[in-house]
Amino acid sequence: MREVVEIVDLSMEIKGDTPVYPGDPIPKIKSAANISEDGYNVSHLDIGSHTGTHVDAPFHFQEKGLMIDEIDLNRFVGNGIIIDVTHKLEKEAIMLDDVAGYLPKIKSGTIVLFKTGWSKYANEKRYFDHPYIHLEVINKLLESGVRTFLIDALNIDPPDGSSFAGHDAITNVNGIIGENLTNLEAIDFLDPFIMALPLKLKGGDGSPVRAVAIRFKK
Repeated sequence: MREVVEIVDLSMEIKGDTPVYPGDPIPKIKSAANISEDGYNVSHLDIGSHTGTHVDAPFHFQEKGLMIDEIDLNRFVGNGIIIDVTHKLEKEAIMLDDVAGYLPKIKSGTIVLFKTGWSKYANEKRYFDHPYIHLEVINKLLESGVRTFLIDALNIDPPDGSSFAGHDAITNVNGIIGENLTNLEAIDFLDPFIMALPLKLKGGDGSPVRAVAIRFKK
């Protein structure tokens, strides 16, 4: 068994002011039982399936796409590559030139994480004006065998909602999209092992995850 040296948490806290995609349910968390009255604590959670750090099932955009409980769990774990695009500005597209230097390191099954740095704006209006991934980049990575795309922003597609081309392309081949990651800058080691396992929601279109990057001892 490989020895774990470090685990980096890449997940947002889920709370009442966690940013959600416009129109999605606002998370509400309240007490359902407490120690003083009931002898134990239980919380009532009222959240959408895409709350906080989450993954999209293909069914999110494809009528006949795989649902979250049907997906091979291998899609949610694997060796990751961080693509640093922190130079990108508000509403700016991540282009093929931005990822060209990483392509030789990418192989089938690699989990790609786009580090925009946008998670630092999670409590600001600016968080909704994030950079996005150009369809040309997504198609190139799909050709390279990538099926899991993660980003530390609200959405992989344009923030104005004018297009969901990226979602369509990835989910059309039963790929996985993960959004609202955070703390990618804390991954300061090579070859991080990524885990972003969803809840086993029957017929689900997506799920919150506890995403982490693991550093194993060499």
